[in-house]
Amino acid sequence: MFAAVARWPKQRWPWVLLAFSALALMLVALFFQYGMALAPCIMCVYQRFAISGILFAGLIGLWGRESALVRWLAYSSWTISAGWGLKIAHDQVLVEEVVKNGGFSSCGLFAEFPTWLPLDQWIPAIFNPTGVCGEIAWQFLGYSMPFWMRIVFAVYLALALVVMASQLKKHKYNPYD
Repeated sequence: MFAAVARWPKQRWPWVLLAFSALALMLVALFFQYGMALAPCIMCVYQRFAISGILFAGLIGLWGRESALVRWLAYSSWTISAGWGLKIAHDQVLVEEVVKNGGFSSCGLFAEFPTWLPLDQWIPAIFNPTGVCGEIAWQFLGYSMPFWMRIVFAVYLALALVVMASQLKKHKYNPYD
């Protein structure tokens, strides 16, 4: 099985699937925001940014799947985005627990993107937080959106690590690999 996984990064369909799944999650987030009037908090916006990083990784991998260097750039973007998204989703679940148990917790009201990448100003329809952290406005099977996103990011991270590990097996050096 590991050998089969090792071949995936040079094929088109895994990268398309990665990019498409991230795009689908972004569209679902926008449906929740605009179709169901659920305002995204700052942590939600940061998770959208992480999903965008995974989408970007899928496009990088699709474009440069024949180049080992470009594939590793895609793996890096995929892994960092999934790991960061997992951390943010986990932190948001913890904030919800504090609020659910009668405590008070809040997060920032304004996104803190780098000055060279002010996504909240460039694309406010997607990256401008308008909601409050800790508010549970939607549930599925008794669990909140950040809970499910924690699972989504964990799966993305696990897949990224498996794919990267499959690429580390020793093989005969090929400068064009």
